[in-house]
Amino acid sequence: MTLLNMNIESDRTAAEYLVDQGAPNNKSLLSFFAINALELSAPASPVLLERNAPAIPSGWLQLSGHPKSIAPVANGIVRKRVTGPADAEVLAYRLLTLDSHAAKVGPKFLGVHQTPDGEHFIELQDLLHGFVDPNVMDIKVGFRTFSENEVSNTTLREDLYRKMVAVDPSAPTPEEHQRKAITKLRYMLFRENMSSSQEKGFRIEALKMRGSSPVTDMKTVKTSHEIAGTIAHFVNRRKSVVKDMLKRLRQMRSLIEKSEFFQRHQVVGSSIFIVYDDHKVGVWLIDFAKALPLPSDVRVDHRRRWALGNCEEGLLYGFDELIRTLDDVYRSLQTNRR
Repeated sequence: MTLLNMNIESDRTAAEYLVDQGAPNNKSLLSFFAINALELSAPASPVLLERNAPAIPSGWLQLSGHPKSIAPVANGIVRKRVTGPADAEVLAYRLLTLDSHAAKVGPKFLGVHQTPDGEHFIELQDLLHGFVDPNVMDIKVGFRTFSENEVSNTTLREDLYRKMVAVDPSAPTPEEHQRKAITKLRYMLFRENMSSSQEKGFRIEALKMRGSSPVTDMKTVKTSHEIAGTIAHFVNRRKSVVKDMLKRLRQMRSLIEKSEFFQRHQVVGSSIFIVYDDHKVGVWLIDFAKALPLPSDVRVDHRRRWALGNCEEGLLYGFDELIRTLDDVYRSLQTNRR
C-alpha cells in the first residue's frame, strides 16, 4: 500500500499512539515531556514547552530526568539554565544571532544572565506564546542524537549489555552474548535504530494534542505508514496545517543551506518544534546544546551518512525526509476527500 493511497483516517495503529496517557493534572507539559522522554542521550527537548507555570518560581525549576532547568520569566520569555557564559549552547546562540540566515530558524535569543547566587541562564523567546490551546509536536532530527565524544571510548561495558538485553534479548550478536558486554557506541546505535532516526534522519519524539495528555513513548513509530498516520492524526486531517508546515520547513531548509553557522557546525540532538492552533502554525529548530564547531579540516553537508570522525549528523537529510513525508500526507488527505 502506498502512502499516496492509504486511508490514514482508518489507521488504528496511529490512533494508538495518541491516546490519553493519564498524566497527572498538576504536572506541567514541560515536566511531563522531560520525565517521560525516551532513554536516549538527547531526550525530548524541554526548551520552550513550559506553559501555565507560576509567575517566577523561587530558584530554578529542576526537571526530573533532564539535566537542564527552565522557567518562565515574563510574557513571551523563558529562561533556560546553562553551565556558564562559555556553555556550548550560549556560544551557539550568540553565533546564530549574528548569522542573518540562521537567526530566522530558531527562537529569538534574548541574552545571558547571572543570578545573585551565581547561576547562569539564557533567555529565549517562548514559542508557545500567542497560541491558544495549541497542538505541539517535537521531532528529533538527524541520524544520531549523541556527540562523537560520547562514544569514542571503546571500553566494553556490562551495564549497557544488560540494558540492551532488557529491551531486546535477541539484539546482541553471539559474540556480544558471550562477552556479556558492549561499547557505548554499539548501545547508542542500537537505541537509535529502535526508532526511525537512522533510516529517515528524524523521529517523532513527543506530541501533545488539544484536550489530551502528552504522549512521549513514540519509539515504535518507525515505518513510513506509522509516521504518516501519526502526523495526519496530529494535524487533525487539516490540509491547510500541512501546507503551512511544508512552506515553513522548506524555508528553514533553504536558510540552513545558506547559513555560514551551519556550514561550520555539526548540529546534534536538535528538534523541529511544531505548534499550531485554530489560527496559525509555527515551526522552529530548537535545542542547540550539542551544536559543536567543526574541526578546521572537516566539512559537512548534513546529508551524508555518519561514520565516526566525519562529524555528519544528518540534519538536512532529516529535513528532506520529513518534507517528503508531509508531501505524502498532503496528497493522501487530498485523495481521501474525493
